[in-house]
Amino acid sequence: MNTLILVEHDNSSAYYASLAVVTAAGKLGDVTALIAGHDCGAVAEAAAQIAGVSKVLKADDAAYANGLAENVAPLIAGLMEGYDAFLAPATTSGKNIAPRVAAHLDVMQISDILSVEGPKTFTRPIYAGNAIATVESSDPKLVITVRGTSFDKAAPEGGSAAIEDASGQGDAGLSSFVSSEIADGGDRPELASAKIIVSGGRALKDSETFDSIINPLADKLGAAIGASRAAVDAGYVPNDYQVGQTGKIVAPEVYIAIGISGAIQHLAGMKDSKVIIAINKDEDAPIFQVADIGLVADLYAAVPELTGALD
Repeated sequence: MNTLILVEHDNSSAYYASLAVVTAAGKLGDVTALIAGHDCGAVAEAAAQIAGVSKVLKADDAAYANGLAENVAPLIAGLMEGYDAFLAPATTSGKNIAPRVAAHLDVMQISDILSVEGPKTFTRPIYAGNAIATVESSDPKLVITVRGTSFDKAAPEGGSAAIEDASGQGDAGLSSFVSSEIADGGDRPELASAKIIVSGGRALKDSETFDSIINPLADKLGAAIGASRAAVDAGYVPNDYQVGQTGKIVAPEVYIAIGISGAIQHLAGMKDSKVIIAINKDEDAPIFQVADIGLVADLYAAVPELTGALD
């Protein structure tokens, strides 16, 4: 089986989530990596070094500079004549592009796969991650999004794939890029790939309290900062911080949940973390059912004390 994967990037380097897609695609067959961007030669060279990639297609066009789904999806659909499956990371961008590719090909998309059980058989979460479904496709072409935390990351070096040019229709004229802003996270690691995450919940009252309690601890640990949906909806932090079924799915080495009760939607996004530490004054909070270490305490006393002990 020939597979085509979408490598997400910033026109200079590939994103970490794409390495898991290489591993997933490798379980199906030969892997061809697509780099769609503008002045993206450096990314194509880097993608060619990823272990497990047999070929790199470089679509270099100003229309692909910002990864607009309306432009990238037709490009991918046009390339699928020579491939049996298309895989993308289950990120904001991947979830925007993959359904459009499926629509172009008139096939059903298989979302958020956790494992590859056969050539057309996969597992995926349902009911907010409380059950795992095994699904088998009968479509002639596969369109799949991959949950990055469920697959090992391919080695970024060790490969020697050939690079070929590819082209599509370019600008579809359906959308235009206006602007983008990078959330101010300082030197903290990116949430989806961080080894340690400190997350806060609605119990933190407001944005100032969230910053004063969560940020110092995260700074001491070199951790990324996350939040529950309740904290995001209350305006404590931006949407980019949200962990959960409708936010980012994470699986760090250590996940520290502070003032988070543990709604099903939140647990679905972090329950695969290796070590879960929960701090909550409610001993019956659902978060303690998945926590490896639980502290029933007032977070306003416990967290500053913990932060101070790290000096």
